[in-house]
Amino acid sequence: MTSKLRINCRQCTHFYITWDKKHPYGCRAMGFKSPVIPSLAVFQSSGERCLRFKQKEKTKPTPPHCGIVA
Repeated sequence: MTSKLRINCRQCTHFYITWDKKHPYGCRAMGFKSPVIPSLAVFQSSGERCLRFKQKEKTKPTPPHCGIVA
């Protein structure tokens, strides 16, 4: 898969990190855990790009907390 077609799971709303050392990456949309990034597992098994990718919404950065309580 070329870098232009590669999906970055870390930017997907369905991606998560598991506690399973053998399968540390997960996809909530597809319902599986994997030892590799989920989009790569999908491509390796089907030859197709992940069709469930959903870009995370960008949030505004929160201002730093100064620790002063009024």
